[in-house]
Amino acid sequence: MGRVVLDTAPAPYDSRAPWLSLTAEEARRLAGLLLFQAAAVDPAPDGPAGRVDVTPVAGDAFELRVRGHVLTVDQPRTDGGRDTAPTPVELFIASVASCTAHYAGRYLDRHGLTRDGLTVRADFRMADDRPARVASLSMTVHAPSLPAERLAALRAVVSHCTVSNTLADAPDMRVHVGCEPESAETPPVMEHGHVDAG
Repeated sequence: MGRVVLDTAPAPYDSRAPWLSLTAEEARRLAGLLLFQAAAVDPAPDGPAGRVDVTPVAGDAFELRVRGHVLTVDQPRTDGGRDTAPTPVELFIASVASCTAHYAGRYLDRHGLTRDGLTVRADFRMADDRPARVASLSMTVHAPSLPAERLAALRAVVSHCTVSNTLADAPDMRVHVGCEPESAETPPVMEHGHVDAG
C-alpha cells in the first residue's frame, strides 16, 4: 500500500516539542489536502454505489459514508451542536453549488477555456413557516475565461446539472422506521413522502 507523506516546516514556537501547531483554518485546509492525497494513494474506496450510510459520532454530529468516502455533519452551537461541520441543509446547498461548478468546469474544458478563477456562490434562505425547508436559493457562477457571447450557453448548461434536475423533478422517497436488525436488502422505492413504520 502507498503512503501519504506530509512535509512541514517548523515554526519557532514548535522547536522545543515534536508537534505541529495549526490554526483551525489551517487544519481544515490540511484535512482537505490529505483527503486528496489519500485518494491518489488509494483511488478505489470500498462501498456500494447509490447508498449513503449515516451513524452518530457525538452530540448532533453524524458520520456519512459514501463509497468509502467519509463526511461529517453537525449543528451550529446556537442550535445545540458543536459546529464541527456543515449542517445537513448546508451540505445540501453545497451539493447544488458543487454540481453546478462541475458542469461549468466541464463546459469550459469542452471549449478549451481555463477554469482559473471559476467560482460558484450559493445564497439561500430558510422558510419562515412550517414545514422547515429552504425557501429560496440563488447561485452566481463567475467564469472569467468565458467570452460574453457564451454566457447564455453556460447558464443553460449549469441550470440542468443532476442535482438541479432532481430538485425540479423530485424523486420518489420512502422512509422505513424500525428496531429490527438492519437488512442488507434495499427496500423498494414507493410514492413520495410515504413512511413505513415496522
